[in-house]
Amino acid sequence: MPADLVRVLAERDITQPTPIQAATLADAIGGRDVLGRGRTGSGKTYAFLLPLVTRLAAGRDRRRPRQPRALILAPTRELVTQIDESLQPLAAATGLRTRTVFGGVGQGPQAQALAAGVDVLVACPGRLEDLIKQGLCRLDQVQVTVLDEADHMADLGFLPAVTRLLAQTAPTGQRLFFSATLDRGVDGLVKRFLRKPAVHHADSVEAPVTAMEHHVLQVSAADRIDVAVDLAAAPGRTVIFTRTKSRAKALTRQLNARGVPAVELHGNLGQSARTRNMEAFHSGRAETLVATDIAARGIHVDDVALVLHADPPAESKAYLHRSGRTARAGKAGTVVTLMTPDQIGDVRALTRAAGIRPTTTVLSGPSDPVLRTIAEGERRFQTVVAPVAEPVEAGRGRGTGGQRGRGRRPAGSAPRGTGSTTGSTTGSSKGSGQGRRRSRGRSGAAATPTAASSTGARTGSRSGGQAAARGAATTAARSHSASNFSRRVRSR
Repeated sequence: MPADLVRVLAERDITQPTPIQAATLADAIGGRDVLGRGRTGSGKTYAFLLPLVTRLAAGRDRRRPRQPRALILAPTRELVTQIDESLQPLAAATGLRTRTVFGGVGQGPQAQALAAGVDVLVACPGRLEDLIKQGLCRLDQVQVTVLDEADHMADLGFLPAVTRLLAQTAPTGQRLFFSATLDRGVDGLVKRFLRKPAVHHADSVEAPVTAMEHHVLQVSAADRIDVAVDLAAAPGRTVIFTRTKSRAKALTRQLNARGVPAVELHGNLGQSARTRNMEAFHSGRAETLVATDIAARGIHVDDVALVLHADPPAESKAYLHRSGRTARAGKAGTVVTLMTPDQIGDVRALTRAAGIRPTTTVLSGPSDPVLRTIAEGERRFQTVVAPVAEPVEAGRGRGTGGQRGRGRRPAGSAPRGTGSTTGSTTGSSKGSGQGRRRSRGRSGAAATPTAASSTGARTGSRSGGQAAARGAATTAARSHSASNFSRRVRSR
């Protein structure tokens, strides 16, 4: 491996390969097709990035317009972004140019980057196919193709698109497939596109991480939210999983209303909202992420202390992938599943199929002392007097009768001009600009309780002042019109 890449890894305290990396790097750098199978969190990203960058850097081919030299396919926008973040330092050290391609954003910048020439394209299948159909990209010069989370591609119904894309790459190029399992049609891709691959296994997807503690808490339906709030308020990052998008949205709103800063991640959010929410979670502005299974694959955030299954998943594989957000890179983590009495049979079958033996506790209520032993530390709450639903920005809505500037405020929102206030037992406060961006909420992200009090006051005062000015102008115009009419009557 080039010394420049070794230096980049050392700067990030990466000095020892993980098992999947140690197993696959030699074959991949040597040019063989590789099938790497490993559970989530096993280090698969560097297992394909390092050989890909090494081979491209050693080649003499120049980048060509609309013809990338390497292609990485991933199932979700979040995973594409995360792969690119890991790729950027390696590409900078070797002079390679990269580009991400996914839907939910305008294609203009993507098309311009492709026209200028790209070495490595990291893409979701849908948007890439759109660009190809428009003649903005070709794959016949791709030398290295990577398929990441292949089984998740199958789960999301992407295999037909993936098959079409792989068929367009150079048949003599190298292909690296990484997947947790070979079910749901992935085996067909392997047989069709990999030539005598080197097959490596590093932990089965069915193998639970030994550094995880698994707990099942039996709660009443009435206590479930209170228990979730208590666990999320413990120190450290928490990822909470729900089965549906509407449930994720509602739970995020409830957590913020109870003083636990939380953001949401699900399929109903636009790309700007997803990016903003993930940045808030990464930075620690919100230490709780409420997500559907969209975040169960590939999203890595350091030091997630607790994974909470607010809704038990439907299958054991989903349980293990969800749980893999914690106890990564050899660190310890805790996984908690909330179970109502009517879910006992399903949860027992789930944990048995996942190969784990959780500690099961029947909670007496949300103040049960066992919660403090599972998630230790003082609970931290913020005092929030701010709307947690997406508010309509003052002056931008449309009320009844087609009148502008009189849109309805959502229930529970602060009155115009009064602003919002935020206090915290941890003494944390955020800047007004950040709060103003979150208070708009038009992109679908849940508001987070981090706005400074002056923000709402300024926004409300500005909107109120504009409304007052418009009203005064209207009154003056009417008065002027009436005065003219009176003069005309007298003159007659």
